[in-house]
Amino acid sequence: MYQGSPELIKRLDGHRVFVGVCGGIAAYKVASVVSGLVQGGAVVQVAMTDAATKFVTPLTFQSLSGRAVFTSGWDSIDQADPQHVRLAGETDIALIAPCTMNMVSRLATGRVDDAVTNILAALDWSKTPVLLAPAMNLNMWNQPATQRNLSQLADDGLTIIQPEDGWQACRSHGPGRLPESDRLIEELGRHLPGKPA
Repeated sequence: MYQGSPELIKRLDGHRVFVGVCGGIAAYKVASVVSGLVQGGAVVQVAMTDAATKFVTPLTFQSLSGRAVFTSGWDSIDQADPQHVRLAGETDIALIAPCTMNMVSRLATGRVDDAVTNILAALDWSKTPVLLAPAMNLNMWNQPATQRNLSQLADDGLTIIQPEDGWQACRSHGPGRLPESDRLIEELGRHLPGKPA
């Protein structure tokens, strides 16, 4: 249950939040994010990369969000509906978590080959805030390519939520931990433009 700022969670009430889940061990933490957002009144749409489904099942996020979860660029509920375009058009703010080294690289180079990148590519980044929450092994975080790609994404207008220092699943200690769910929800509240429609 969300334990953070009542003002920030209240800002999300009635807004449409897109959550893109990538394939890292920290994917399990995003279940708390989705639950907290829904409890705060947000409408949450989840999409997952194929790798993410190896860590947490789509059914988990479907149960928490109350909405179908997109796991493929080929998902289609209505054959006449280009869902990634419609979902992007319905999004007020987006969070990608855990944003893996692979996802950071793909976004920085414009690759669009799964459900998450399809929806992100259809967003107008100049109008819809996109927050990236990187989470990875400390050596992956410190790679020059990772830092270069994050710098490029920041220049492109995306918001980078800095990871936390601490114990990692790889038995290392250092930067690269996904922040706790309350902080991620608060970051969404802080970056949300305007008021609910």
